[in-house]
Amino acid sequence: MKTVASVVEKYLKTKPFLLSSLSEGIINLTSLARIIMPEIEMHLGKDIKQGAVVMALKRISEELDFKISNRVAKVLQNLGEITVRSSLTDYTFEISETLLENQSKLMFEIKTNKNVFYTSSRGVNETNIVVSSEVNAIVEECMKNEKLLSKNENLSSITIKLPHENVSVPGVYYYIFQSLAWEGITIDEVISTSNEFTIIVNENQIDIAFSVIKDLKK
Repeated sequence: MKTVASVVEKYLKTKPFLLSSLSEGIINLTSLARIIMPEIEMHLGKDIKQGAVVMALKRISEELDFKISNRVAKVLQNLGEITVRSSLTDYTFEISETLLENQSKLMFEIKTNKNVFYTSSRGVNETNIVVSSEVNAIVEECMKNEKLLSKNENLSSITIKLPHENVSVPGVYYYIFQSLAWEGITIDEVISTSNEFTIIVNENQIDIAFSVIKDLKK
């Protein structure tokens, strides 16, 4: 049987930014209840009192505050080393039968240069290669027979080491990306492993992005 509380909770789960605002106590619950009442009534199939929606919102916001402050916050406070690299280029190639072979040639060409940034991610139809811009000529020579879909220059990266418990705590990545989105940061690429992830952003946004991530540890 549907209840006001269950329908309100289901509604909020589809509105991540609203959920976060609730957890931080920056939304007037009475005003929010008035706004969402028509949709809640539609799902319930009957008229309801505004006070019931307010009570549901209050209970949910209190639970969210506990979850965020005691689980996600603990992970964020234990963020490890933050590494910034600049002067990067992001290539996107269409996947082909020869792509891996040519990518291997590229890795062989740059393996002796310990200062070169290199990372790659492979999707179903395309592969991204992010490298230090100083080796652009090598990339383009090794991949000259591959279909280039896009090339973005003047990028920087931020690599964050996460505590091991991040894989068992839901919402860690959401909270980080939400904080970046609120500051208007546009993410070009995301590369992750179990306990480390890297975001690629435009060089003109790297200072703000670094400040946002650093502040998460406070």
